[in-house]
Amino acid sequence: MSALRIDAINDADVEPVVALWQRCGLTRPWNDPHADIALARRRDNSTVLVGRDGGAIVSTVMVGHDGHRGWVYYVAVDPDGRKRGYGRAIMAAAEDWLRAAGISKLQLLVRRENEQANAFYNSLGFELSTSVMFQKWLDGRATPSN
Repeated sequence: MSALRIDAINDADVEPVVALWQRCGLTRPWNDPHADIALARRRDNSTVLVGRDGGAIVSTVMVGHDGHRGWVYYVAVDPDGRKRGYGRAIMAAAEDWLRAAGISKLQLLVRRENEQANAFYNSLGFELSTSVMFQKWLDGRATPSN
């Protein structure tokens, strides 16, 4: 496993990060990844961490907290660089970022049908929550089918 250099996203990283998220199938038509990155960068309780192997961006995680619970989104590993520990390294960096902010609980959402991601998070010690998630679109749109 190569050692990753992990740091916060910078302006020049935005387009390559969005492209990585698209290659990994993480984007959805109703979520603008550019807007998500901009929002994460605007606050001190969130960021996007980028993992680099050499000069190439090979992993990402968007991490943030509400003062009580930490959340991660857009966990991505370059499909050509899987099975090298990049996912574990970027998740460890997200956990460290949250611990440094005084947050002791990390939660994340995974689509039920994403067996590979579910197995990955299980291998990192995540457990299924006993909570039920509800959602409501505040702009009045109907819930997308996936």
